[in-house]
Amino acid sequence: WHRNVRMRNRRITGCAVGGGEGSLDRLLPSVSSTGLSPRKRTTSQCKSEPPLLRTSKRTIYTAGRPPWYNEHGTQSKDAFVIGLCGGSASGKTTVARKIIEALDVPWVVLLSMDSFYKVLSPEEQTLAASNDYNFDHPDAFDFDLLTHTLRKLKQGKSVKIPVYDFTTHGRQKEWKTVYGASVIIFEGIMAFADKKLLQLLDMKIFVDTDSDIRLVRRLRRDITERGRDIEGVIKQYNKFVKPAFEQYIEPTMRLADIVVPRGGGNMVAIDLIVQHVHSQLEEVREITLTHLHAYSLASAHQAQPLPQTLSVLESTPQVRGMHTIIRNKETSRDEFIFYSKRLMRLLIERALSFLPSQVHVVQTPQGEDYEGKTFHGKRITGVSILRAGETMEPALRAVCKDVRIGKILIQTNQDTGEPELHYLRLPKDIGEDHVILMDCTVSTGAAAMMAVRVLLDHDVQEDKILLVSLLMAEMGVHSVAYAFPQVKIITTAVDKKVNDLFHIIPGIGNFGDRYFGTDAPPDWSDEEMDEPSY
Repeated sequence: WHRNVRMRNRRITGCAVGGGEGSLDRLLPSVSSTGLSPRKRTTSQCKSEPPLLRTSKRTIYTAGRPPWYNEHGTQSKDAFVIGLCGGSASGKTTVARKIIEALDVPWVVLLSMDSFYKVLSPEEQTLAASNDYNFDHPDAFDFDLLTHTLRKLKQGKSVKIPVYDFTTHGRQKEWKTVYGASVIIFEGIMAFADKKLLQLLDMKIFVDTDSDIRLVRRLRRDITERGRDIEGVIKQYNKFVKPAFEQYIEPTMRLADIVVPRGGGNMVAIDLIVQHVHSQLEEVREITLTHLHAYSLASAHQAQPLPQTLSVLESTPQVRGMHTIIRNKETSRDEFIFYSKRLMRLLIERALSFLPSQVHVVQTPQGEDYEGKTFHGKRITGVSILRAGETMEPALRAVCKDVRIGKILIQTNQDTGEPELHYLRLPKDIGEDHVILMDCTVSTGAAAMMAVRVLLDHDVQEDKILLVSLLMAEMGVHSVAYAFPQVKIITTAVDKKVNDLFHIIPGIGNFGDRYFGTDAPPDWSDEEMDEPSY
């Protein structure tokens, strides 16, 4: 058993770090004038791309999703972060993937240090061109950006990951967007080489693979994938790779909670790691806002008046007449679509009245001044919660010329009751915009709250978000308003009740199925979305 896994300091810990941490001051001197030759891979590869990891059992969403948040709109617990360190070609990525498959956790982020190489100065560019820049020294990495990025991911926030171009030794203009998850696996040759970074790791694993095996792997990779000759590969290994491992990487093994000999082939060690992570997740990762919790939260507000952030369209005979038609189960699909669109247009017009404005004076054709109003903001962006929310996009486009549109797909996990983010497409720089968030019905508010949280993660200001919905339940209104008190809520009607299946009562039925002409499953939910049709 001891050949399969070595536990440092006779323990497996969460956040505690071994006794050697205090002496680690970003390791050793600055980059030397001699070092490893440049790597031939064109760009860094963030291990969360592509966003799917298919295993023999299922598909894992490695792009992650924001973890669930409590009734206050804040994250209940941080993600569990596993740090994987080891020499080049030691099998870190293989170990990471086998841990993911064995964990059976659906939301995982894989983060690679290769994305965080520093941008080289002109002098360093010259050294790199002559193979004299050491890419395996700690000073070659941007630890400040790396620590900031990992900290935000641990908190469940979205981050931008740089894409490093090994040809130009610089970062590409377009960065990758990655989201927090239940588990984050961070791997790299210098994963333990910074004190602030170490403090973010809940479990530290060192992959200890025999140097001869690592050399064989490098030979196979460099000869077959990079077109090098065997003599050149061996020379590079002896002159640069091996000394770098002995000087910078191997000493950090003492900081590890677990040392895994033989890498990805050591299933005994991987099973032990998975058991420990499971115990940690069960201990501290409680689902804080399942449907049941949302129901309990809303029940506490039953006697309370509706929040001041709510605006309900005046129930004129026209509005009430349209509700009569679309709520009627005998209404044909054509009529349902026609009168829903009329209500949507009125709803969007009402929502626009809450956008900030400023005085603007224009001159009329008669040569007289007219004191009017113009929108006081940078842009208006619409974001629809798929699939039903997508039906409100034409109404927004009809009244907002050249409006930008984003989409979010959120589905409810039938096993846990949690809303889960499955798809996201948002316009660039949405953090500067006023956002109209569109969903046709809101019962518990769970999907709407997650959508708001995603917008906040993309730096949209809470007071610049307007949630618009044709029909809402009081439960959903209270839940959203309690979690996000600055979000403006606009709807055409609020129903008082939600039944045991969380359907709005009296309600409107499954809006998406009635609008698109599809059949609802027996256990449909007002907020449950299907895959988009495009």
